[in-house]
Amino acid sequence: MKKINIAIIGLGNIGTYLFKYLNKNKKILAKKNNCIPNVLYVSAKNKAKKRDLKISKKLWLKNYLEATKSKEIDLIVELIGGAEGPAKKLVFNALKNKKHVVTANKALIAKYGDKLAKIAEANKVNLEFEASVCGGVPVIRSLKEGLIANKINKVYGIFNGTSNYILSSMTNRNQNFREVLADAKKLGYAEANPSADLNGSDVSDKLKILSSLCFNSFINNNIHVEGIKNIDKDDINFASRLGYKIKLLGFSELLNNNIYQRVHPTLIKKSSYVGSIDGVLNAVIIDGDPVGRSIIQGEGAGPAATTSALVSDISSILRGNIKFPFSISSKERKKLKFKNISERNFSAYLRFEVLDKSGVLSNITKIFSLNKVSIKRLVQNPKKNKGISSIVIITHETKDRYLNKIIKLISNKAYIIKNPKLIRIDQN
Repeated sequence: MKKINIAIIGLGNIGTYLFKYLNKNKKILAKKNNCIPNVLYVSAKNKAKKRDLKISKKLWLKNYLEATKSKEIDLIVELIGGAEGPAKKLVFNALKNKKHVVTANKALIAKYGDKLAKIAEANKVNLEFEASVCGGVPVIRSLKEGLIANKINKVYGIFNGTSNYILSSMTNRNQNFREVLADAKKLGYAEANPSADLNGSDVSDKLKILSSLCFNSFINNNIHVEGIKNIDKDDINFASRLGYKIKLLGFSELLNNNIYQRVHPTLIKKSSYVGSIDGVLNAVIIDGDPVGRSIIQGEGAGPAATTSALVSDISSILRGNIKFPFSISSKERKKLKFKNISERNFSAYLRFEVLDKSGVLSNITKIFSLNKVSIKRLVQNPKKNKGISSIVIITHETKDRYLNKIIKLISNKAYIIKNPKLIRIDQN
């Protein structure tokens, strides 16, 4: 039986789990793929680090870049992480030296995926990145193969388990942001530095990759990104009173030959499918023709879920089929129009913390009227003992730039005591 020699570069939690899995399941993977996956070498930044496994000395590479030059190695699994530095060097050199590459590195693919795809195609090797988007949720392979017959017009959903855990815990346990974040770190759901999860950049990278696959386009950086740091318990409670939950969602939509990419906290109906996805789960919803709506849900992170995706990619290479990294040739991919969301229409939740005195509400509603924004629902919650009031307004659909203009105008008023909030509403 044919054999493919593998080098695993990066032996953190995921690399260690993958090493164990491939060695334990070598026989069944060989039977299923008619090819033996053989881990020939490994490399890590800290060789002396304590790991829950024994690795023979002969498996260690002195320098990780040796993997790209060795004639013995057929496939390199990159698990270093980051868009620059060693990960970038490794993957570019590997593809140039005609090595197949499997990676879980969303930042690298989001930034350099187009360049890497061209090199892979020129050298007739595979660049596989299923594990870069939503861990164990097989969305990349579904778009490349299972949904190949479909014209996709929209992809959206929950692409980050950390932010989803935080928001759903704030909702279900009535805790504030800091309390839940501390809990998420203890449980291992959040990194020591969770900024990429909280500021939306993690979802942004994933969404850019999904957009390029859905619309056969090059990766595009025209994307609106907001995180969840400004969501507080009051927002969670007001949303609940109004029949909504707050989720950090990513959306990419094809509308009138324009693509709109956006990542932001979103109010969604409690009764909606996405509203029911709590904890660290991810859910990807794809609207296509002729299939209609497809939903893929599962664990979005962690060694087990990521290994599931990595082994799927490794198995594809074991079977010997060379494929274009982004489904079609780089020569066929399009430069579509990606537009910012200022002209898109949204219904929205706006919250104002104000001094509780006469004339404030009428001034706010007048500003809405003068800026072409129609009010659908208004909730006033005075805190008499503090002399302040919360005013929450749900709008009818209107252009995003009008909503932001209102926020800007009202935030300068003397009666405002905190920065106003704007959270878009999704009706799905």
